[in-house]
Amino acid sequence: MPPPKMVGQNLVGSVGEWSLTFFSYLGGCSVLLWQTFSGFFTLPWRRWVLGHVARDRKWDGVLEQMEKIGVSSLPLVFLTSLFTGMVLALQTAYQLQKISAGLYIGSLVALSMTRELGPVLTALVIAGRVGAAITAELGTMRVTEQIDALQTLSTDPVRYLAVPRMLALIVMLPLLTLYADLVGILGGYLVGVYKLGMGSTLYMNMTWDALRFKDVFTGLFKAGVFAAIISTIACYEGFETAGGAEGVGRSTTCMMTGWKDGPRASVPWAQCPCPLSRDATRLLEVFG
Repeated sequence: MPPPKMVGQNLVGSVGEWSLTFFSYLGGCSVLLWQTFSGFFTLPWRRWVLGHVARDRKWDGVLEQMEKIGVSSLPLVFLTSLFTGMVLALQTAYQLQKISAGLYIGSLVALSMTRELGPVLTALVIAGRVGAAITAELGTMRVTEQIDALQTLSTDPVRYLAVPRMLALIVMLPLLTLYADLVGILGGYLVGVYKLGMGSTLYMNMTWDALRFKDVFTGLFKAGVFAAIISTIACYEGFETAGGAEGVGRSTTCMMTGWKDGPRASVPWAQCPCPLSRDATRLLEVFG
């Protein structure tokens, strides 16, 4: 059993190591976010305004990512939002009917979907489907030296790879959130009208009367913030991948769970739990 002084030093060292890794990771993500936002100004926005997007190659990557992120995610978002709205309406109806407030089911479903559940669930779906794919794609390009080849050809990898993906996410995730809100309200409508026996006109009136522009705008703003976070972490993990095919798997897992096994882990919380939990156990043994 080590002496208490050594255990305390190990604990302080672990906290210091965790802090340095955390701020290093946070700084790397912040630099990447700034570089990506700066890359937005290099896009030919004049051609976008004039409607010549199809003639410019710089927009090809953005439009391709919009199709992958937005259109391809519609079925999964539809199922998630539909059943969320249905379950929310069905479970809350039992409680509201006890106090003779069943007519407020539509209002509850609409506000819950637009304010919280719509953006959060859509962001989770996109993070799992798109974020992991971005990390795996960029990580594969890193370990196969394709990113190094871009730098050799005087091409900025951030502007060529990260900018289209972040812009597509920032545009498409709020649109998917709005789509999820409507589908969730539809799910609540199906349960309220065909299961609970509410009038169709009454349900729709209670739904739209409760909604305000700020409720929808709040959800869309959250979706934009989530899109920036997802794209930044996914691209950063992809760019920092090392160790061949195994490293790609570690980076993809880390993007979703925040945990990367192995000595080359770069995320702040990857190396923290084991030393801290070990030292905490030793402290309990010494002083307990």
